[in-house]
Parts: sequence; structure tokens; C-alpha cells
Amino acid sequence: MIQDPTLIFIYLAALLGAVLWLGGLLRLQKLFGILPPILFVYFLPGLGSLLGVTPMTSPAYAWLVRHLLPFSLFLLMMTVDLRAILRLGGRALVMMLAGTLGVIIGAPIAFAIMQKWLPPDAWKGLAALSGSWIGGSANMVAMAQSVGMPDSMFGPIIVVDTAVTYSWMGVILFFSTWQERFDRRIGAKRAELDALGEKLASAEAQRVPPETRDLAAILGLGMAAAALCLVAGDRLPPLGDPTIISHTTWTVILATTLGLVLSFTPLARLERVGASKVAFVALYLMLTAIGAQADLASVRRVPAFLIAGVIWIAIHVAVMIAIAIATRSPLFFVATGSMANIGGVVSAPVVATQYQRALAPVGVLMGISGYILGVYGAIVCAWLLAWVAR
Repeated sequence: MIQDPTLIFIYLAALLGAVLWLGGLLRLQKLFGILPPILFVYFLPGLGSLLGVTPMTSPAYAWLVRHLLPFSLFLLMMTVDLRAILRLGGRALVMMLAGTLGVIIGAPIAFAIMQKWLPPDAWKGLAALSGSWIGGSANMVAMAQSVGMPDSMFGPIIVVDTAVTYSWMGVILFFSTWQERFDRRIGAKRAELDALGEKLASAEAQRVPPETRDLAAILGLGMAAAALCLVAGDRLPPLGDPTIISHTTWTVILATTLGLVLSFTPLARLERVGASKVAFVALYLMLTAIGAQADLASVRRVPAFLIAGVIWIAIHVAVMIAIAIATRSPLFFVATGSMANIGGVVSAPVVATQYQRALAPVGVLMGISGYILGVYGAIVCAWLLAWVAR
């Protein structure tokens, strides 16, 4: 068994490197298309702990989770292009917000229906899942830490997240052939959508190979911001009963807000040299530490959580369809807005491309906007879930 914290860190880093490297091999694309790397990043360290390679508890795990969470969130927020998101147009933003509203409303309703089949603290797991379904993996981990979700619940939540997200994505892609019929039936206004295709050529900043000083600046700035937010978060009082705004939540809010403020400064140009890539490496490394503490036997709880997830998604879809009809928004915005919430920045452009190839950048920008909404929207959702759990 590896006991030394330094050796544990090396083991987790090596495991992460192997998973991500294998995920980039063409011959394995089909496997990782079905089972995304995040599953292996979480479950392989857990399997290592189960087999006795690493302990279930270690100072290394606590340090990685505590420091890499604000580090990754800060860098992700700092590289958001808010101006480009605001240029998307009214219907795009309305449908993005409709998707977020559907997630927030759907969670407490699904939990209320399935509560007697779920464990007593299941609301914490659903709060973490709401973070993923609004803002992605970083927000899922942030909410899990904020509400004190047991590490044993991560397994079921990640399985449900993957199964429901990819199943729903398949349904959305199937209905791409119905968009003309849907738009004609509700009298959708497509002029704004067509104008977007001409206006947006690319949503990503032009990238250049990073130099040593660039990577040093990214690491130094990210770590300094994380430390500042941790110190400030530890001094702010917890709020709620049960606690929703914990010391960790304050840290997350501060890191998110500070990053968004700095996204309007020249520091946002660090995205050109891969600041968000560094953030995702930190995020995945943190997830290996969480996975190493997991009790894999908890996966037996998946069926009840899975049913709750399906009910939740159904409510999310119903809200989006109702608002689309009221605002006469094209099916493109319904599909892309939904996937920008549920699947995030990786899946949204895939869906956008299937509906209208030239508008893949719209999917990217709508997915990025989920990062912004994720923390704040998930806190509201967690509050509702805690209220139902009383």
C-alpha cells in the first residue's frame, strides 16, 4: 500500500496522464465515446483503494481537493468571453436560461417523487448533479464539496450523469431531422439564427503555443487567487439549515466571481496559451483524489438515482418546450440550450453542428455560459433540495 502523500500524488498524476493519453488514441475513440474519460478518472483510483494500492484517507486527497477546486474554477471563469456570449442574441440566451430554470425546478420535484427510495442525504448528491447539469464537472465537484456530499455518493452520481446525459444527447440528435417541422408548427423566427451564422466564425480565441513564462503566469496567478479565496472563504460564516453556503461555498463563489471580473481584463488573453487546459488538468487531478476515497459498493444505489434523473430531465425538457413555444424559438436553440446545460461545452457544439453545421460556435458559447450560471444556479437548486429534504 502506498502511504506517503507525495507518492500518492505521483500515483494519481500518473494514472490521470495514462487515462487522458489513451483517450486521445484514434483506435480507442469508440470506447471513450461510450465511456468518457471522467468515468475512468474517478473509478480507477477507487479501484486502486479497493485493492489496497492506496489508502481510503490521506492528507494528499484533502490538499488536492481543497486547493485545486478554486484554482480550476478561477481559471475557467477568467477565460470566459462574456462579450461574445452577450452577442448571441435574445432567443439564444433565453433558451439557455430556460434550460437552467428547468434543471433548478426539476431537481426538487424529482427528489420529492423518489425520496422514499433514496438514502437520507440523497439531496446532496442531486445538488452536486445539478452543478454538472448547469455548469459541468467543475461545478459538480464544487457543489459536492459545498453541501458536504459523502464521497461514497460520487459513484452513483457520475454513473447517472453519464447515462442520462448521453442518452438525452442521442434523443436530441435524433430530432434534428424534425427541426423544420417543429419550427413551422410554432411559427419560429429564424432570422436571428441565420444572422448568427454569418456573425460568428469562431468562439475560441486564437491559440498559440505556450512559452515557459506563460505557463508560469497561469500557475502563479491561479494558485495566488485560490489561496486568496480560501483565506477569505474560511473567514465568512456558513449560512442555511442545513448548511448550503459553507466555507467551501464561499470559496467557490469568490473564485468564480473574481475570475469573471478578471475576464474583462488583459489577463483573459491567457486563454490563448491554454489557461483553461491547465484548469481542466487540475480539475481531473482533483477528481482522482475524490475517486480514491470512494466506496465503490455505493454504485448499487444507481437505479433509484437513475429514475430520479430521468424524471428530472423530463421536467427540464417540458420547461424548455413551453418557453420555446411562447417565444417562438427555433428547435436549434432548444436542443443547443438544453445540451449546453446538461452536457456542457463539449457536447453543445456537437449538437449545434448536427442541427446547423455553420453554427457550431454558438454551441461553444452557450456551453461556456453554463460555466457562469453553474455555481449560482446550483446553489439555488441545492437550497430547494434541502427544503424538500426537511
